[in-house]
Amino acid sequence: MPKEKNQYRTKRRVKLLWRVFFIGVVACNLLIIAMNMGWLGYMPSMKELENPDSALSSDVYASDGTLIGRYYVTDRSTCKYRDISPNIINALLATEDSRFYEHSGIDPIATVAIPFYIITGKKRGSSTITQQLAKNLFPREHQNAITLPFLKLKEWVMAVKLERNLTKNEIITLYLNTVPFSDNVYGIRNASLTFYNVTPDKVTVEQAAVLIGMLKGNTIYNPRRNPKLATDRRNVVLDQMAKYDYITQEQSDQFSKLPIVLDYHKLDYHEGTAPYFRQVVEQEVKRVCKELKKPDGTNYNIYKDGLRIYTTLNMHMQRYAEQAVEQHMQDIQKVFDAQPYNKNGSAWVKFKDFFDQSVKDCERYRLLKEQDMKHEDIIRELSKPVEMRVFAWNDKHYKDTVMSPIDSIKYMKMFLQAGFMAMDPFTGEVKAWVGGIDHTYFQYDHVNINTKRQVGSTIKPLLYCLAVDNGFSPCGTVSTMPQDFPTKKGYDAGGSKYGQLPMKMALALSINNAALYLIKQVGINSFADFIHKCGITSKIDKVPALALGVPDISLYEMLGAYTMFPSGGMNVQPMFITRIEDKNGTLIKNYVPAQKEIINAKTAFKMVKLMRGVVDMGTAKRLRYRYGFKEDIAGKTGTTNSQADAWFIGYTPQIIAGAWVGHDDRYLRFNSEALGQGAAAALPIWALFMQKVYADKSLDVRTDVTFKEPDNFDDCDSYDPTSLQRMGTYNSSGYVPADSGTNGEPKEEWNGD
Repeated sequence: MPKEKNQYRTKRRVKLLWRVFFIGVVACNLLIIAMNMGWLGYMPSMKELENPDSALSSDVYASDGTLIGRYYVTDRSTCKYRDISPNIINALLATEDSRFYEHSGIDPIATVAIPFYIITGKKRGSSTITQQLAKNLFPREHQNAITLPFLKLKEWVMAVKLERNLTKNEIITLYLNTVPFSDNVYGIRNASLTFYNVTPDKVTVEQAAVLIGMLKGNTIYNPRRNPKLATDRRNVVLDQMAKYDYITQEQSDQFSKLPIVLDYHKLDYHEGTAPYFRQVVEQEVKRVCKELKKPDGTNYNIYKDGLRIYTTLNMHMQRYAEQAVEQHMQDIQKVFDAQPYNKNGSAWVKFKDFFDQSVKDCERYRLLKEQDMKHEDIIRELSKPVEMRVFAWNDKHYKDTVMSPIDSIKYMKMFLQAGFMAMDPFTGEVKAWVGGIDHTYFQYDHVNINTKRQVGSTIKPLLYCLAVDNGFSPCGTVSTMPQDFPTKKGYDAGGSKYGQLPMKMALALSINNAALYLIKQVGINSFADFIHKCGITSKIDKVPALALGVPDISLYEMLGAYTMFPSGGMNVQPMFITRIEDKNGTLIKNYVPAQKEIINAKTAFKMVKLMRGVVDMGTAKRLRYRYGFKEDIAGKTGTTNSQADAWFIGYTPQIIAGAWVGHDDRYLRFNSEALGQGAAAALPIWALFMQKVYADKSLDVRTDVTFKEPDNFDDCDSYDPTSLQRMGTYNSSGYVPADSGTNGEPKEEWNGD
């Protein structure tokens, strides 16, 4: 009897065990089904898993395809499997999931081994690449000891779904596109470009080992910050690659002896090529994104949608422009600082009211003011020396020093600023854009269309052009006597001593009274309308001094207006973007040149000849005698009241470029006309740039190309140097007027007030 009872109890226990087992299996399946259906919390669909809603950085490219910048919330980009080096794939599989091609999302061997590793205290991950991908796509939230098993099961479900719907190669690609690397960089493409300046398809074995090694801990194994730990981790990855026969042990030993050599190129807001240019591209794309719709009806986002922005920027010319600005601005800054009123600080006494307002506008003053601190106490606080980093003209573009915040304002305000832009006068394509001397410390862009400065005599070619287009002959003469206007009698802006002057000489010497004479002939209103017709949108006051360049106009607009001279009468507006594509390479916006005919080809060529005179014998002749240019060049200098603004815009048959130099605060200026005029302060940037451009044969900007004369052109604009000797002399260097500035250069006169 007891034996029968024991057998009965055993049978009951077995039945109960089987019942519990089947109930458990059913419950587990129901749990998985419920989890998969989203009944127990959010479960992403397969479409979401295949196309994760990750913020993708938008990339901006130069004309040759070079990546020059990114716009992002998170620095992330994607690439295709075929664009990933096998070295990266092999390093990943050897290190993270050696049985990747044998399992279906969950590695049973690694899973069963979990209790063993827990008991022995060994740390070893059991998650497959697919499981890690699921976790990367949808990170765990509110994780604790109770929720962890549930979250782990959810990742298993997602891993199985991924394996059923994607190929192994697609899973690897998606994983490498979403995984975080060091320095807040996401995706293998960004990591390869950031740490080695190569695309993923060109990554070597040892480079791949470093990159994959970061995945163990992207902070601790950062090769830039922790090279020793990163090297140790790299060697572990190399050993794993040898273990699984992706490389030989001999190769592993050989690579392990090599130091980590980075070619680090983290593209941030301030550093890198053309930061001012990237800034204006960013603003334009943001504007366009408000008009462009994605397939789902929402607007594109430059920071999240992985756009590809292709620009007109020429990397060689941009580099030459940045070098030219830096070289000249360092030299001229020394000259400016040597002026007595700058050297002894008397400038801040003379302009005390302006400076006091600058102090009140600074951030530290505002923060202290918000704390209800009195003005006197704030000034006392800001007068205390503190450690700080400020801009400096050295290799690093900064220096660490100790000075008071008030002194730092004086120090930083003393730096001269510059703007430079070069473009193709036929297509409008912007080739180079330098908005300032250093974007880290001075973000104000002096090329931007919204940055207006008084243009001075650079407006005169537009006035002469209108006169020529309305019957004035370059062969004739113009008056340099004071002019009467309804609002101003006997307006004398300078130059009356020359009497009747050949038109070419009047422009070459930039005689102000000659410009007043011409604007009186063509009409102030007509000239104002013509300026707008040339593509300039800035406000133009209809006053006699318009002939002398009193309006505030941007460098960007002025270059656009000048294009009609070298292009044969066609005005073309600057264009700096060619096309925008979405993350899949689909075109969403295309840009074409905006061209219109302003003057005929004969008028344009007459202006070229007139403006050649500026270079051959006028205010810009130092291009010939100092910089040695023998090429066909035309242009115009510009200088405003008390040298507050210095300009030069010059062009060849193939390229047009312009430079502006001055201070953001117009009361800071050169006290010497010879040093602060356009020929001395701005022209050298143009000259240094063009020297480099001509020397680079790959650019095909040739020295033997000349301006094309129109058919049936009546060349009456010849001049006899001997007839001009009454006003000065003419020698191999060009025309030297009797009243000249440094090195025999004519001064530009200004009376625009």
